[in-house]
This record gives sequence, C-alpha cells and structure tokens, in this order.
Amino acid sequence: MKQMKKGCMLLILMAVMMIFGGCGEKGTIKIASKPMTEQYILTEIIAQLIEEETDYEVEITKGVGGGTTNIHPALVKGEFDLYPEYTRTAWLNVLKKEEMEKDDDALYAQLQEEYGEMGLTWTGLYGFSNTYGLAVREETAKQYGLSTYSDLAAASGELVFGGNPDYIELETGFPRLCAAYNMNFKDTVQMEIALKYEALKNQEVDVINAFTTDAQLAANNLVLLTDDNVFFETFEAGTVVRKDALEKYPKLQGVLEKLNGLISEDEMQQMNYEVEVNGKEDKEVAREFLEKKGLVGK
Repeated sequence: MKQMKKGCMLLILMAVMMIFGGCGEKGTIKIASKPMTEQYILTEIIAQLIEEETDYEVEITKGVGGGTTNIHPALVKGEFDLYPEYTRTAWLNVLKKEEMEKDDDALYAQLQEEYGEMGLTWTGLYGFSNTYGLAVREETAKQYGLSTYSDLAAASGELVFGGNPDYIELETGFPRLCAAYNMNFKDTVQMEIALKYEALKNQEVDVINAFTTDAQLAANNLVLLTDDNVFFETFEAGTVVRKDALEKYPKLQGVLEKLNGLISEDEMQQMNYEVEVNGKEDKEVAREFLEKKGLVGK
C-alpha cells in the first residue's frame, strides 16, 4: 500500500513538473511598435510568424508614443521583449552618437557591441531601408530628364522645392543637401508633412522630400530620384530583442532570423500602400505577405 502511495505521489509530482517545466518554453512574447503604419505591419509579420512556427503567445502594443524614445527604455526594463528598429535611428537616438558612421557594416557592428552591453541584440536586418529621398511628378521627370539628384541639380533653377519646416530649416537637412549637389531652386515652400504629397500632385511644388517606403509614392505615380552621390545615409530596418527573451523562448531566434533579407523597399512601400490607400487591415496585409513568401499556409 505504501509503495502504491509513493508511486501515486511520484506520478503527481512528475505531472506538476511537466506542467510548470513546460512554462519555460511557453508564455507571452511582448512586441512594441512605433506609431506608424510601417511598424504596425512589421509587428504583425513578426507576431504571425512566431505563432506559425511556435506555440508561444504574442502580444503587440501598437503605436507607442514617442517611438524609440519610450520603447527603448521599456525594452531595457523588460516591459517589452522586442520591436522593429532602424539602424541609424538607434545610432542617433539610443547611442547618442554625434558623428554619423558612413559604413553600414561598421555601424551595425558597433550597434551590436553597444546593444550587447545593455542586454539586447539585433537578430538581423529585413532587407529594406526607410531613408530620406526626393520625389517628383512623373511628367516633371520626363520633361527635365530627371532620374538622379545630379539631374535635379541641373534643373533646380526651374523648379520649386516643398518640404516640412524641420527639414528645410535644419542645417543638416535641406541646406546641406543643396550644398552637396549644388542645387539652387527657384523657390522653396514650407508645409506640414501630411500636405506635401497633395501639394506636389496639385503642382504647387515640383520636388518634395520623402521617405523611400512612403505609400504615397506608389499612390500618386511619383518618381523617387536616385541619390547618385549617396548623400542620404541608410536607415536599415531590423529586430531588436532582449537576450533573456531569446533564452526564455529558444525557438524565437530562428523565427526572427527568417525575416533577414525578406522584405525589399518596393515590397514595404506596397504594403504601406495597401493599408493607407486601399484601406486594408495591417494584420491582413502582413498575412498576405507571409503567404506569398511561403512562410505561412493559406
């Protein structure tokens, strides 16, 4: 009888250990995003891929006010496990570097080193950069033969530049661009970010500063000119994650690495377009992308 009781107690103990022992590989992975469409889509892609590949639960906090300024400290504290970030945003806003490292590989290596000291790591880059660019109407590009910034410089005396005040007035922004390419526009017009594309469409201005994955580039048949002297630095997107989260969730590293080199600039721009212009849900757009890449079933 005593042996039977001992046997039952052992079975119960083993069952309890299995239940609680399994919790080490289960739990809720907390993902954060900045308040922008692109980040909403990226966090959905990450979350859906994690759920497809593992039995981990995922919780997304979308649109954290202040972006990097508030997400990074929360990540360090353990309030979040991971989020999508941009290399040079991290360089400037997190590491507080005053000088910009021009070499992408050197910059990424430095990020890894200094983030490692904070208990964080980058698991790779998605394959696209959301950086500054210059856009013109298709007809303007044809009329003046514009495909590069150098072409634009040659025709700048005939054109009006439109941009948000922060960019036009910032010494490292518009003035630096004009000096680098010897641009001398006929006029400049300051306007809010949300109004730039409408002003370009209505021919109130001829050139605007943009971000290379903006949905409105595709929506308005605009031409994004080539930065032939590489004036604008790249802001490559990738995942920042807590090292202890990778230890707690052993399958997470492999899942996140599947995103490396997966998303092109055109693909990100098109996904932004589907949400902002066609009115699709970010969750739906993310699912369609993963299905197209063969990473989740239809």
